[in-house]
Parts: sequence; structure tokens; C-alpha cells
Amino acid sequence: MTEGLNVIANAMGIFVGIFLALILLGLLCILFMYIIDRSQTKHAIRHNYPVVGRFRYMFEHLGGFFRQYFFALDREEMPFNRAERSWAYRAAKNLDTTVAFGSTRNLNIPGTVLFTNSSYPTLEKEAAAPQAVIIGEGCRMPYCATSFYNISGMSFGAISKPAVLALSKGASMAGCWMNTGEGGLSPYHLEGGADLVFQIGTAKYGVRTPDGKLNEDKLRELALNERIKMFEIKMSQGAKPGKGGILPAVKVTPEVANIRGIAIAQDSISPNRHVEVDGPESLVDLINRIREITGKPVGIKAVLSSAQELDEFFTVIAKRGIACAPDFIALDSADGGSGAAPQSLIDYMGLPLKESLPMLVDKLQEYHLRERVKVVAAGKLITPSGVAWALCVGADFITSARGFMFALGCIQSIQCNKNTCPTGIATHDKRLQRGLDPMDKSERVKHYALNMMHEVEIIAHSCGVKEPRLLRRCHARIVGDNGLSIPLNELYPEVKTIH
Repeated sequence: MTEGLNVIANAMGIFVGIFLALILLGLLCILFMYIIDRSQTKHAIRHNYPVVGRFRYMFEHLGGFFRQYFFALDREEMPFNRAERSWAYRAAKNLDTTVAFGSTRNLNIPGTVLFTNSSYPTLEKEAAAPQAVIIGEGCRMPYCATSFYNISGMSFGAISKPAVLALSKGASMAGCWMNTGEGGLSPYHLEGGADLVFQIGTAKYGVRTPDGKLNEDKLRELALNERIKMFEIKMSQGAKPGKGGILPAVKVTPEVANIRGIAIAQDSISPNRHVEVDGPESLVDLINRIREITGKPVGIKAVLSSAQELDEFFTVIAKRGIACAPDFIALDSADGGSGAAPQSLIDYMGLPLKESLPMLVDKLQEYHLRERVKVVAAGKLITPSGVAWALCVGADFITSARGFMFALGCIQSIQCNKNTCPTGIATHDKRLQRGLDPMDKSERVKHYALNMMHEVEIIAHSCGVKEPRLLRRCHARIVGDNGLSIPLNELYPEVKTIH
């Protein structure tokens, strides 16, 4: 008995000793921080309020996370609110997306979109499957695209190996295409089996010569790959119109550097534009040069700034002949932004899709190019309402990057431009990547795409048409400054072809 008490007493003594040692160590750490804070003059708060002042920076960093979970209402966050994220998460997990007790959406805010329900909605037996659309009918190898909702450009390097694998596999299962982004073609794009759109950025990663020009031999080699269905010339993107891609050095791993053809662990900064393109004439030249080399559809990706730029571009096409037109135009929105960008550009540069999409569609109609050039719309279209709106305005296809990031598990931690993404999507940290299982997440990518298309079909049927691509501007209205809505076909009246 006495021996047992001695053992307990010894154990307690050791515990107390460790506890006191930890307290002493903690006090020494606080003293050390106090001395450092008092000695430095870079941060006034830390100098004037040593140790305690450090909490200010911690709270500033954590504020974004606490707001989205505890303080923000369902409809007030940016860039995506809780209601939008919640729908994307449920769709990706293939859970019930119905809600109860009425909408939390304020229908009186100017710019709010409302769809016009038909008194005679389409019955299930009357509904039709969305028709496949052929892109590049005049090409040697045109592309028959079956899905109207697809994956927008996200480069390997910007996102991780397991993320690329999950997206490619999920796209293959859902029957939609995947854009490679400007970072070149990785083995993981091919491994999943998806149809691919190879994006040629201003740095021409994957198809560049040592001095950064277009390597026609590499382009021909890529064109032989049956998984690559189209080529996209990236002129600009929503996050940063007028500036090239930015991949920080910490994300330029040896593998990323090898695929891109650049130096390891150095910032990967793309030029502001393609060196061979300084106007509409040279842009048409580049489009046709790539199409001739590859034999596959070639389009451009851009953020619009004015109708004048379209007039200049389409006038050149009208003079040369309709065959020289791009096979598609991927229109990005000023409120796009999965990529790293200067805040001055991400906040203020370019036109949002609600203004630029009707402008593009109408200009194509005006120059007799609407049937020839397919329109791909992108920019915060992560819910069925946004996609249906774009179809009403005149888009043939919609693509999304951030919607599919949510499908992968993105929590909007706003760390895409670092190597610290907590979900493993936008990081090359192996420890963080372990939580992203490509097989599990590919199922979520598939479900997100399929549920998106299904719910857009629900909107279309409620409007009285048989399939989503039959939606027209008359099927949607937009709330004005007086709180009353007007039809989109009155806001954007039909354009006459005068050229």
C-alpha cells in the first residue's frame, strides 16, 4: 500500500515538475517576444503593445474564415456566398438540393434575374436531351461536343496532381470537356480520359521554343493526341485582363518546370500578350496558322472591353472570308478570378459577363458570324440560374473553374496564389494533397456536372421549352432600378444583320 502511494507521489511530482517547466518555458517565450517586439520599429502596434499586439495580425488573418462560417448571411459574401457554395457542395455530393420555407434571395435588388415560367411547362415525356453541337465544321477534325457545361482552364502547377486527376476522370464520366489551362499538357490530364481543350497562353507553355515563340513541331505532336479536341488561344482572363499568368516560385516544382519548359523554383510570369499578336490582323493570322497545323478547331479566350474591338476584329474576318473566323470565342468575365492577380486588375479591369455576353452575341449576329462561331461563356456561373441566364442571352456552352473547385472540396480559403491550400487543390505540398482522393473527388466532379445540367433542364422545362439550348432572351427578366423587371429581349433587343 505504502509502495503504491509512493509511486503515485513520484508520478505527481514528475507531473508538477513538467507543468512548472512548461510554465517557465512559456514565460521565457513571452519575454523573448516582448524583447523582440520592443526592439523592432517595423510594426508600430507590436512595438507599442508587445506580445498582445501580435493577436491583431492573427485575428486579421482568421477574420475571413470566421466571417464565412459565423457572421455572414447566406446571400452577402463575395466572391461566392454561402447559398451558392452550399448548392455546389450538395450537387457534388449528389445530395438533395431542395430547400424549405421560401427563398432567402432578395428579389428587389437591381440586376436580379428572374425566369418567366410558362403556363404550360414541358412535361417529362415531351422533354428532349440537349443536342450535341459541332465546333469547327470546316476543320479536318471537327469536335462534336455533347455537354453544355464544361471545365474551364486551370493549369497543372496552379492546381495539384490529384486535383487534375480528379477533374479529368470526373469530366470523362460526365461527358464534358476539360480545359488544360495555360500550363501545358500533364500526364494527369490524359490519365483521366477526358476530352481536352489545350490552352495556348501568352508564354506558350508546352508548345514554346527556348526563346518563347510558338514551336510548330510540338504543336503538331500534340495535335496527334486524340484526347485533345480543340486549341484555345488565351488572350486574357477574368482575374487579370491585360496581364499574363502568374505562378509563384514556390509552386514551380521540377515536374511543373519540365512540363512548362521553364526554370525550377522561379516565378513563372507570362507576357501581357502574344508577341506575334498586336492587332486583329495578326490575331486572325495566328488562329489560322494553328488551325492549319493541327487540323482541329481553334478559338480564343478573352475578356471584352468594348464593342469597338469586336467591330475591328469582325471587319477583318468579313474582308478575308468567314472561313478564317475562330471556331469559338470563350468569353471570360471581369469577375472571374481563380488565378493570382494584382488587386487593381481583379477589382477594376474589364467588363462583367452580364454586359459583355449580349454584346458579343449581338455583334456575331450583326456580322453574319453567329452560326459559324460558337460562344463559350465563363465567369462565376456555378449555379443553374447563372448557366440558364447565359443560355438565354445566347451562349452555346458554359465553362467554370471555381464551380468545379467547390466540387473538389474548395472552402474559399483565398489561398490559391500560395502553396498552402488546406484542401490540397492548389498546392504541391504532399501532406496537404493527401486529403484529396482523386477517385472520390472524381465522383463529385461527375455529380456536380450532371446535377448542374439536370437543374438547368428543370429551369428550361419550367419556361416551356424542351431543352436548355432552346432558352431565349424572352425567357428571362432583369430587375431595374425601380424594382420592376423587364424582359432580356427588351434590354438587349434583336440585332439586324447589316454587314
